[in-house]
Formats: sequence, structure tokens, C-alpha cells
Amino acid sequence: MNLRERISQDLKTAMKSGDKIRLETLRTMRAVLLEKEIEKRGAGPGMTPEDEVATLTTAAKKRKESIDLFTQGGRPELAHQEELELAIIQEYLPRQLTAEEVAGLIRDAVVQTGASGPADFARVMPLVMKQVKGKADGKVVQELVKKALGAA
Repeated sequence: MNLRERISQDLKTAMKSGDKIRLETLRTMRAVLLEKEIEKRGAGPGMTPEDEVATLTTAAKKRKESIDLFTQGGRPELAHQEELELAIIQEYLPRQLTAEEVAGLIRDAVVQTGASGPADFARVMPLVMKQVKGKADGKVVQELVKKALGAA
């Protein structure tokens, strides 16, 4: 069962159970995926599982940014709403790598590229991002790469 089918099934379950937050979040997720699918129709094979994950990752990132803004703006009730939606979206994303797992991938990339300092950031970063795509936040990876290369 692909991601969109799973969301549709869970949407029906949420309707039956009366879970309004889950229902609205799943509807939003389904709409975002449909929008992306329509966008991709003219350009090649259509939606791939990687496209689906990337789309939901973007939605999760937007929720995280909203949480920060609402918290800074003194609106904890809106931040809480976004946190609930983020938790639901994360159920459909791949398990996120820990900082230690990402650091291990960075060490491997440094060895593989022969990187020796901050000037090699542009060689290491793309290699690591290809491995962690959808499984780690790019900002976290960037900071860890800088730290590993001594630029932090």
C-alpha cells in the first residue's frame, strides 16, 4: 500500500472515530500530495515514493517553522495545534536518523572524499544529503558537517 492509499484509509478511520485534528491534517496531507501529483503530470513518470516523502517533509518543516513563530509570538494554543499536526505528519515519514547516525555518515563521507577542512564542505555535504534524504533535517546535517570539518 503506497502512502496516498494509507492516508486515504486513515482518513476514513478518522472520519468514523470523530478525531477532528487527525481528520483535518490527513485532508491537508492528501490535498498537498494531490497538488504535487498534478504539478508532476506533464513532467515524466508522475509521483514517486520519494516525491511523496519530500512533499510531506516540506509540510512537516512548515509546521516546525510555525511552532517557532507561534511560540515567539506568545500564541501557545496555536503552537500546540501545529505540534499535534506535526506529530500526525511524522507518522507517515521515514524514521528520522539520530545525530549519532548522521555523524557516522559524515565521518564516512569525510573519509571517502578525503576532506580535510572547511574548504571541503561543498564536497562532503551533497554526499551526506544524498544518503539522509528525507531521514534527517538539512539544517542539522549542515551544522554537523561544519563541526566535523572544523568550521563551527
